[in-house]
Amino acid sequence: MSPHDVFSELVGQDEPVGTLRRAAAAAARIMAGDPDPGGMTHAWIFTGPPGARRTVAARAFAAALQCERDGAGCGECHGCHTTLVGTHADVHVVTTEGLSIGVKETRMLVLRSASAPSGNRWQVVIVEDADRLGERASNALLKAIEEPSPRTVFLLCTPSVHPDDIMVTIRSRCRVVSLAQPSASALAEFLVQRHGMAPEQADWAAAAAQGDIERARQLAADPEARGRRDDVLAIPRRLTSIGACFEVAAKLETATKQEAADAVAELDTTERAALERALGAGGTGKGATSAMRGAAGQLKELERTQKARATRSQRDALDRALQDLIGFYRDVLVTSWRAPVAVVHSDLAAVSSAAAEKWSPESTLRRLEAVLACRDEIDRNVKPQVALEAMMTTLWKG
Repeated sequence: MSPHDVFSELVGQDEPVGTLRRAAAAAARIMAGDPDPGGMTHAWIFTGPPGARRTVAARAFAAALQCERDGAGCGECHGCHTTLVGTHADVHVVTTEGLSIGVKETRMLVLRSASAPSGNRWQVVIVEDADRLGERASNALLKAIEEPSPRTVFLLCTPSVHPDDIMVTIRSRCRVVSLAQPSASALAEFLVQRHGMAPEQADWAAAAAQGDIERARQLAADPEARGRRDDVLAIPRRLTSIGACFEVAAKLETATKQEAADAVAELDTTERAALERALGAGGTGKGATSAMRGAAGQLKELERTQKARATRSQRDALDRALQDLIGFYRDVLVTSWRAPVAVVHSDLAAVSSAAAEKWSPESTLRRLEAVLACRDEIDRNVKPQVALEAMMTTLWKG
């Protein structure tokens, strides 16, 4: 695979990439006048666990559809380049920094998708977090998928095709591309070849990131990220009493909230300054003063948007922490059963071995299930501190 190929960032996804290549080639034949070459359809769902890079796959497929070399996905032509950098006029990406995608935004997207592509190829709509579509938004999207324009393609990204993630009626009208979590060895090889990482560092980062490329890069490059991981993986040793459970839960909730605040602080400041300038802040005279008085509603709307983004950012930070804990308890089980597989956190092998000697496999499994349950509860909008306190108690008791 060429390093410039649009699919080159999809590690360990040979079968899905083959499907997408064939579909892009079929799309090119449709452009050439073949009415039904097979292999291409107007609506797709990309599923897979964290680290499978659903959005990357959708963007790569969109680039292949816009490729000027018969759908080859060369990565070098104008169509591929502008799609990958997000400036192609006929590729529209819906992403949300909040907790849901609203019906108003979805209807605007549907309206735009009905127009003919300006470049005479394909009008492509990518919904990055289709599992965040509300019921009304899902219904609006369903109508567009049921009655698509001839040259419109919908690419929906969602963790699974479970009804909790995507409406059944939408699922029934889409072709599903199932992406797998890449193996640690495949990811390590990618990090060495594409990013020049030392083999030993790549092996550790790939295993610790549990198949997530972006997480592996972050752990390798960012000392603060490694420090946060170390703090999370120290949690099992800190749970010495019921009081410690509540204390550790509060500290983790506070730490992830601060991590989220730091992640969005610069963007929040930039957005507010830009809006205030647009509304006349710093101006003089009655007109400027009147404009700023009438801007209260827009500033409050921005604050609501930024608060939703901060909430989602904290959830993402919590999910990373819980993923690390899942890896630890998985390592304890692997060690207990002497399973012939590698541990996730190799730098904590001594700690997981000691835990395996102390805990029964049944109690370790209960701990692992408690972390998984905590993820589900937070996803269902249970207050993070409440979910974390319940989890910590089970982790202590076993």
